[in-house]
Amino acid sequence: MSTFSTEYEKTEIGEIQIAPEVIEVIAGLAAVEVKGVAGMSGGFAGGIAELLGRKNLSKGVKVEVGQLEAAVDVSVIVEYGNRLPEVATEIQRNVKRSIETMTGLTVVEVNVHIHDVIFKTAEKIEESELSHRVK
Repeated sequence: MSTFSTEYEKTEIGEIQIAPEVIEVIAGLAAVEVKGVAGMSGGFAGGIAELLGRKNLSKGVKVEVGQLEAAVDVSVIVEYGNRLPEVATEIQRNVKRSIETMTGLTVVEVNVHIHDVIFKTAEKIEESELSHRVK
């Protein structure tokens, strides 16, 4: 496992190092927080996108980390009915903000790859219909 440290992370009592895998988890969490994201995508298996859900957050994320900057690629599956450009833009903003806030790195790019669109499950639709009736 490789780690990185930056000049400003050296203190008088030692050095602070953050593993790239930590950046991947931060990016994955930030991506699935966005409304309309069904989950992370593990790529294409047998011609269809593999939905990893919200448990394997570092999967579907690739990072390149330098001493002061990071570049991120995020692969997601979006729920049907959402405007894809809006969801992707919000993913970019949230991933950038989260990584920069938590690590101090400058995020130079966040590339969003939408691998699939899925329909809401019947259970989720019924729940939303019930909540609308109650109001």
